[in-house]
Amino acid sequence: MSTLIIFSVLHLLISLVCGAPLAPALYVFGDSLFDSGNNNILPTLSKANFKPYGVDFAEGDTGRFTNGRLVPDFIAEFLGLPHPPPRISIRTSTPVTGLNYASASCGILPETGKSLGKCLSLDDQIDLFQRTVKSGLPNHFGGPNELMEYLSKSIFVVCIGSNDYLSDTSKNYTPQEFAHLLLDKLSLHFQRLYNLGARKVVMFEIGPIGCIPSVTRKIQHNGKCAEELNELVSYFNDNLLGMLQNLTSTLPNSIFAPGHAYWLGYDAIMNPSKYGLLDTSNPCCKTWANGTSACIPKLKPCPNRDQHYFFDGYHLTESVYSVFASHCINDRSVCSPTLKELVQM
Repeated sequence: MSTLIIFSVLHLLISLVCGAPLAPALYVFGDSLFDSGNNNILPTLSKANFKPYGVDFAEGDTGRFTNGRLVPDFIAEFLGLPHPPPRISIRTSTPVTGLNYASASCGILPETGKSLGKCLSLDDQIDLFQRTVKSGLPNHFGGPNELMEYLSKSIFVVCIGSNDYLSDTSKNYTPQEFAHLLLDKLSLHFQRLYNLGARKVVMFEIGPIGCIPSVTRKIQHNGKCAEELNELVSYFNDNLLGMLQNLTSTLPNSIFAPGHAYWLGYDAIMNPSKYGLLDTSNPCCKTWANGTSACIPKLKPCPNRDQHYFFDGYHLTESVYSVFASHCINDRSVCSPTLKELVQM
C-alpha cells in the first residue's frame, strides 16, 4: 500500500474513531516548501497559482509549489485538522484550527528573496502571527489563560533557510559565520514565538540543496549532487540541534524538536528504490531555463509523478513530501520526539 493511501486511511480512521483532533491547531512558518498560497496575493514573481502546480490536489492550483499536498497538509491530516489556510487569504473570522504563514522565496534574513518581489520574511510571518494572537484569536476564547492553554497544546512547524543559502548574501561570509548568523537570528525568532504562546515547535533542517536541479544543472560537479553546497548547509544543520536543545532547556515547558530532513532527503536521492522512486535528478514538469526554474504554465507534467523526487527545478513532489511527513510522525531518527509523541506531551 502506498504512503499516500496509508495517509488517507489513517486520516479517516482518526476522524471516525477519535472524533476530536490530536492537537487544537497547526501553525506553519517557512518558505516555498511550506507556502500554501500566501504569495498568490503578493506582488512577486514567485507564485505557483497555475497548472501544472496542484494537478493532483483536490483544490487545484492553490499556490503550493508541487503537484499535490505539502508536509504541513499531511501533518494536519494526521492531527485530524483541516489544512491550515494561507494567512493572507483570511478575510473573515480567524480559524482556531491553525494558519499557514509561509512565503515562497523568503528566508530567515529580511533581505532574502526580495529580488523577486514582495515576500514574507520569518520576521514578517511572526508579526502576522502576533496579530493573530492579539486580535484574531481572543474572540474565540474565554480569556487569556484559555488562549494560552490552547496555544501551548498547538503544533508549530517551521521549514526555512534554503533561500538564504541560495542568496548572494551568503557569499559575504565564511560558511561558519553565515551558519551562526542564521542560527542566532532564528533563535531570536523562536524566542518571539515562545513569548506569543508557542510551546511545541518542530524545526526542519535545510535539505540537500546541492542536489536540486536548479543547482546541479548550473554547477560543475561529480556524481548526483554538488556536494560543496551540501557541505555549506551542513554547518547550519550540525549546529541547529544544539540551538534547539538550548531553547528547550532555557524556556520553561517548551519543546523545540529537530526534523532531520537532510539525511532523509539525501538518502531518498541516493537510494530511490527504498522510497518507491525512479527519478531523483530531473524535474517532473517542463520548466523555464532547462529544468532549473519553475514550471511553464499549462504544460502537462510527467505521467509518473509519484516516482519523481522533483516536481520543478527547486521543489519536490507530493510523494516525497509524504515520506518526510510520515517519518516525522513515526520515526525518531527524523523527528525527536516524533509528532505522535509530541501531541501527548
